[in-house]
Amino acid sequence: MAVTFDAQLLEILACPSPDHAPLRTGTTADPEADALTCTECGRVYPVRDGIPVLLLDEATEPTTPDGAHADGP
Repeated sequence: MAVTFDAQLLEILACPSPDHAPLRTGTTADPEADALTCTECGRVYPVRDGIPVLLLDEATEPTTPDGAHADGP
């Protein structure tokens, strides 16, 4: 089920990492996922019960095609 947010709210939400980039709904692999993905760093933040969990500790790091994390082994 895809996450739906008001367009104004989605404009306000940003990745909590230092670059503070905008977020988009879904993931690269699954645009219908209950998640928000950073448009800059690629971190994926879960949405639980309709509430985005924008904590770096809760985010899933992006992976490279070989399965490694993009920022290191």
